[in-house]
Amino acid sequence: MGPIENHREREKGVLVYPVYSRRSGGLSVGINLFPDQKRCLFNCPYCEVFPFSTNSVFSPEQLEGDLRAAIAVALERNVLVKDICFSGNGEPSLSPVLPEALRLAGVVLAETAPAAKMVLITNGTGLLQSRVFSLLRDFAVPSLEGGGFPPLNIWLKVDAGTPGWYKKMNRSEIPFEELTMKKKEFAACAPVTIQTMFCAVDGEGPPPDEAPAWEGLVLELAEIASKNRTGGIRKVQIYGKVRPAPEDPKTQPLPLEYLEERAESLRRVLRALSIVPPVEVYP
Repeated sequence: MGPIENHREREKGVLVYPVYSRRSGGLSVGINLFPDQKRCLFNCPYCEVFPFSTNSVFSPEQLEGDLRAAIAVALERNVLVKDICFSGNGEPSLSPVLPEALRLAGVVLAETAPAAKMVLITNGTGLLQSRVFSLLRDFAVPSLEGGGFPPLNIWLKVDAGTPGWYKKMNRSEIPFEELTMKKKEFAACAPVTIQTMFCAVDGEGPPPDEAPAWEGLVLELAEIASKNRTGGIRKVQIYGKVRPAPEDPKTQPLPLEYLEERAESLRRVLRALSIVPPVEVYP
């Protein structure tokens, strides 16, 4: 099983897919909890998941076997596994099998690649369910979950600072304000990595009011997190569009200079308040 570049294997129903990840900085072993069809409460125009349908079903036995096999292949090739990452064909926090999958992956990781991280990429919509909120908090803060599992790194999507740009970038029926409040609540009790996609939609980048609003939101999340013992912002990841999407060319990449300018502006704002999580750019 070799690493793939564009994640298309997910749409064939696989549960585990090795991929070289920009943001992980090397080999990431992806875990897909939706092998049959896409499930997400966002409808981002830049999303790279193409329409598909399979008869595949989630199997904990298959997940464990495929995960162990993928890590074994990497070790045989002397390739460092940077992380295992819950992402797949949709929003992983919406999967009913997530608790079982997290515990199983934690056991496998601890036994086979203890230096690797566990990552879950989320748009935050699952946090609106108290059960999911508590589950992710407990796995993100090891002292709460216990059991010897590696801490779960939450990569939390914050694509927009205004309701208008949120509607263009994420196209969700969930109110921007409601979801933002829940993200703030979560950042107060668990460490998170903020991830933001910058791209043009229908030929236009973010409007002038979006940049200061987004900076203000990230700053507020960082301030809230810094005041709580178990919260915190690990880093901010700014990334651009590089992979093909079903709706192309509705979204287009923005110049690297734009991404760097937004990153440096955020760094200045954070430094002024002595809050210094790394702000990284992945064009």
